[in-house]
Amino acid sequence: MTKQAGEPQWRTSSYTERQDCVALAALNIDSIGIRDSKNPKGPLLSVTRADLENLIDRIKAGHLDRS
Repeated sequence: MTKQAGEPQWRTSSYTERQDCVALAALNIDSIGIRDSKNPKGPLLSVTRADLENLIDRIKAGHLDRS
C-alpha cells in the first residue's frame, strides 16, 4: 500500500528495537503530531514545533525527572 500525497510521514526513534514508543510527524509548517506507535489509527496529540522543542529541552535538562 502506498501513502497518499500529503499524508504525514511518521517516524520513531532509531533507538527503538520494538514499536513501543511514540511516533512524530510534521502535520503542517508549525504543527507536529505525536502518537503511540503501537496504535497508529488511535488518537494523536498536535503541538507546535516551539512547544515540542521546549519539552525536549526540559527533558534533556532533567526538569521532568521524578524525584
